[in-house]
Amino acid sequence: MATATDQLVGYGLVAFSLLLFAYYTVWIIVLPFIESDHLIQAYFLPREYSVLIPVAAGLLLLLFVGTFIAVITWKSRKAAKKSA
Repeated sequence: MATATDQLVGYGLVAFSLLLFAYYTVWIIVLPFIESDHLIQAYFLPREYSVLIPVAAGLLLLLFVGTFIAVITWKSRKAAKKSA
């Protein structure tokens, strides 16, 4: 069973993800239909970033996953050499 702290962290991550999804959805789907001089446009980044940010996040994710796999593989080889 999860502790109260774990549940609170989980709820926080879910809330953050929902807010990020809503912001991105409005930014990509709704804003192109609103005039460029409207007040709401000031709360969003330029549309070029709508592609650059997810690409950068994906590359960072691949970097971290690749690094994690490399470290785990390296440690398992090191342990196998010691036992042999």
